[in-house]
Amino acid sequence: MPNDFLSFFLSWMSSPRQVGAIAPSGAALADLITREITEKTGPILELGPGTGAFTYKLLKRGVRQQDLTLIEYGSDFMKLLQMRFPGARVLWMDAARLATERLYDGAPVGAVVSGLPLLNMSTRKVISIVSGAFSYVRPGGAFYQFTYGMSCPIPRPVLDRLGLRATLVDRAFLNVPPAAVYKLTRRPQMTLIAGSLAQQASTPAAAQADC
Repeated sequence: MPNDFLSFFLSWMSSPRQVGAIAPSGAALADLITREITEKTGPILELGPGTGAFTYKLLKRGVRQQDLTLIEYGSDFMKLLQMRFPGARVLWMDAARLATERLYDGAPVGAVVSGLPLLNMSTRKVISIVSGAFSYVRPGGAFYQFTYGMSCPIPRPVLDRLGLRATLVDRAFLNVPPAAVYKLTRRPQMTLIAGSLAQQASTPAAAQADC
């Protein structure tokens, strides 16, 4: 959208640590972060949608507006999202409160798409956001996070603490600036079988994809 750059830039000027970028995400990054999502994924939780670059792509993937819950902290973006996606549930709140706000009955979410600047946040806040989001994610669901950094924006100790693994989906070199997308999933649970611990899943070297 022609005015999105100005909206993003002004928001970044007023609160650079919360917005984390001076321009909305480009088409290449939007394609990448939504690549594995279809109309069958089910309810989608989007964190920090901004002006809706990823949201538009989700709709093109076949996701229904009524299956979208958009969590936005910026009040200016909030009004824009409500206007652009009237069928979606748009909530003005800090994503760090996900664990204390019951957004769903149970855990039906098939995917979380995050545009939050996690590298600008404290470890404690990152833990609150990621663990809160996963409390709504059904088994087999995933959390997609992009970053402008060279590695996963969620430190390995945090992944270990939350029982998650992160896999690089790909890099969007055509995005300005270039970005990468990581997919977070739950690690296979350990179960006691005949007096010894064994993984429920037989995936070899499961930890090799972890950050």
